[in-house]
Amino acid sequence: MEGLIHRETRVLGFYILLISLTLQQTCAQEGFESIQCCAQTNFTDRNTNISWTTDDQWYPNISCCQEISPSTKVRVFSSTFGNKWCYSLNTRKDENYLLRGTFRAGELQKSPPGTIFDVLIGITSIAIVKSSEDAVVEGLFRANDNYMNLCLSEERGDPYLLKLELRPLDSVYLKEKPSVALRVIDRVDVGNTGAEIRYPDDPFDRIWRPEASDDNVTASPMTNIVTVNASKALPPIKVLRTALTHPEQLQFLHNNLDTGFYEYELYLYFLELNESVQTGQRLFNIYINNRMVEEFDIMASGSRFRTLVLNFTANGALNLTMIKAANGSLLGPICNAYEILQIRAWIQGTNQEDKDAIFNVRNELLVYNPNNKVVVSWMGDPCLPLPWDGLFCESRENSSAIIKLDLSFKDLQGPLPQSIATLHKLRELNMSNNHFSQAIPEFPSFSVLTSVDLSHNNFMGNIPSSLASLPNLVTLLFGCNKKLSKDVPAKLYRSRLETDKGMCGGSHSSHKGKGIVIGTVTSGLLLIVGVVGISFCIYNRKLTANKRKFDVNGYPLTKNAIYSISSMDDIILQSISIQCFSLDNIETATQQYKTLIGEGGFGPVYRGTLSDGQEVAVKVRSATSTQGTREFDNELTLLSAIQHQNLVPLLGYCNENDQQILVYPFMSNGSLQDRLYGEAAKRKVLDWPTRISIALGAARGLTYLHTFSSRSVIHRDVKSSNILLDNTMCAKVADFGFSKYAPQEGDSTASVEVRGTAGYLDPEYYSTQNLTAKSDVFSFGVVLLEMITGREPLNIKRPRTEWSLVEWAKPHIRNSRIDEIVDPNIKGWYHAEAMWRVVEVALSCTETFSMYRPSMVDIVRELEDALIIENNASEYMKSIDSFGGSNRFSTERTIAIPPTPIPTEPSPVLSQPAPPQPR
Repeated sequence: MEGLIHRETRVLGFYILLISLTLQQTCAQEGFESIQCCAQTNFTDRNTNISWTTDDQWYPNISCCQEISPSTKVRVFSSTFGNKWCYSLNTRKDENYLLRGTFRAGELQKSPPGTIFDVLIGITSIAIVKSSEDAVVEGLFRANDNYMNLCLSEERGDPYLLKLELRPLDSVYLKEKPSVALRVIDRVDVGNTGAEIRYPDDPFDRIWRPEASDDNVTASPMTNIVTVNASKALPPIKVLRTALTHPEQLQFLHNNLDTGFYEYELYLYFLELNESVQTGQRLFNIYINNRMVEEFDIMASGSRFRTLVLNFTANGALNLTMIKAANGSLLGPICNAYEILQIRAWIQGTNQEDKDAIFNVRNELLVYNPNNKVVVSWMGDPCLPLPWDGLFCESRENSSAIIKLDLSFKDLQGPLPQSIATLHKLRELNMSNNHFSQAIPEFPSFSVLTSVDLSHNNFMGNIPSSLASLPNLVTLLFGCNKKLSKDVPAKLYRSRLETDKGMCGGSHSSHKGKGIVIGTVTSGLLLIVGVVGISFCIYNRKLTANKRKFDVNGYPLTKNAIYSISSMDDIILQSISIQCFSLDNIETATQQYKTLIGEGGFGPVYRGTLSDGQEVAVKVRSATSTQGTREFDNELTLLSAIQHQNLVPLLGYCNENDQQILVYPFMSNGSLQDRLYGEAAKRKVLDWPTRISIALGAARGLTYLHTFSSRSVIHRDVKSSNILLDNTMCAKVADFGFSKYAPQEGDSTASVEVRGTAGYLDPEYYSTQNLTAKSDVFSFGVVLLEMITGREPLNIKRPRTEWSLVEWAKPHIRNSRIDEIVDPNIKGWYHAEAMWRVVEVALSCTETFSMYRPSMVDIVRELEDALIIENNASEYMKSIDSFGGSNRFSTERTIAIPPTPIPTEPSPVLSQPAPPQPR
């Protein structure tokens, strides 16, 4: 509620508001877009005279329509064609619009665990829809182009839509806020005892919900012509003609606001219906959530009509109260209408030039490939929130750019789209192993392409000279195109250009295809071996049930069971020797899952005690888990092969009756996230030496993974909630479900599906999908910033410039203003030099380009130095006092910003300044 501000829109003049309905119906529908999903034909609504169209032009497939009542069908979007579905609607740039979606689930409500999906305008989330209740989602936005997308993004289950409405809107709502979107929480016609009011009474087709009186008094409706401001953005006169009043107070309660601290705008509309009331006779105070924000008199401006706009912050609920002023007011409060709007920061998507170009590519491909699943799935923003299949993007100057297009092996035909040449930031193009024909198009001289693969197609004609002479091109493959001329430009033979010279046998793609076949056969054989091994183990367990050996705790011990760590690149079989718990063992240890201590992507975690008294954490895979058997086997295999004091050990597992359970030692001090900013009951202020010690422990654990003797392991989900603390506050890295062995030379491909957590995800890994140990380094840098600032890595409830911890902290660090970002809980309680050591490590870890990030070995050395400085601060400060006082190590320091990397440069190593005193 802090920072509550308000502004007042005063009436500038008096005009007659009543306009004939005929004139409204003639003019107001201009720009309306009304879409009834799955309708058989276009039609006109008899009540509103609004013309409705079917959604055939977006989704002609009627098999996706589901009947929810005898006369109503909804469109259900199947994941067969991706996880995002969009309607592209025509708009006028820089004009404001109202966009409304109606979602009715029908029988879908009975499908456990229920459907959940995100509703986006462009890439800005407006609401989360759940099938447990019908929803109408309405957003107000300013168009930044001649079209705008309404998208549904799947979280769980299949999204659905009944109807969609787009309406041009007066600029009053977004006049001073073009960089935000507004979600309509409620729009209330106070005192209305009849039906809702909308078009044609409201020319913008806003829907005004009636709210009748409880113990309040309904004011007498106006019957005479009302003169107010002529702006059409005001509520229609039919809304203003009703009101509620009370001798003492009016109260409006809303408990349906989103949980979490969000910013809102409240539009209040007042029309004095009693013509005899004079200035000062109806004076009342307005309260929002029990805080007075305004002393209000409708007649103070000399007009009987006034609008008041209030900004406030709320968490889950709004209590709007109007109380008669105590200083001599004759009459109690009155209210005619109000609107509650939630402020959502507008998120910038892919830069317009790239977006237009890739949509042209899509349209060209659809001409010859109308049913291709990949191309059909290309909807909405091409890069955000996730890139289209085959696209790779990178962030540039508050927007995203397309840098790679890989449509190899997609069964595409027709000519190569000419529009590809207009993707001016494209560096890699791979269209190999398709059925493209006709001539290869020309490419502009300013193209930045470095790699082009057109092999294994049906191209005709010659290799364009413009393509061969591109200044940055280092790889050009075009073999296995039987109709392509053997006459090639002389420029193809320049020394630094790698090419297959049109030869089919030498094609990289051919090798890639062979690698895939070999890899598939090998993986299949290994998988068979694994299945046979597991079957043998199960059979052996049953055969020896009466003479099974038990461990010291009374639990059966399984040795040499075979498990696999799944990978796109490899299947690695390893021998393990860990405890195999029965389901009865687990239920006894947890007292039937009595104490829940946490929940993650795998499922809930329960506290338990083994028969020998050891406390354990039992992680149970839930039916709705986003992780599955692959992650379960992954963790089993990995933790049976590695042991380190800074890695959480696996005590055992249970895989019985379709239950997948993992058992670990209980970590009494929870996670680092809990201690920094978790639930109040778990939060505990960590001093700076403890934070460095925790960081050092986690870094040592990751170093062990990265330098593992048999093959380097990449964690892929480093975050503060996966750094656990035992009873001595020793840090232990946990949760290896997403871990992978680092790609090696000879692997079929170094590209893997992106895994990780928002806020921690390496931008280079996200854009290129090339996995390296430096991805863990970036995530660890975010964890260091969490320790320094006490802030979460991503929080969209903060001001837009502070959403991302990394983006917020970096300018402060580079301007030597770390005092402005340090956690208030440790301010004044740290040695500046030790702090700067950790800050510089965090900054280098979170560099955009991985080649400028240090290795975990380098990070451990720096953190060791920082801990020495901090632990010996008293003696160290004494030693430097003799040289002129402690200001030698102030919080001001110049930070060098690394240049944009050149691929030929060696990867730098983090500098190692000498410690202030010997260890």
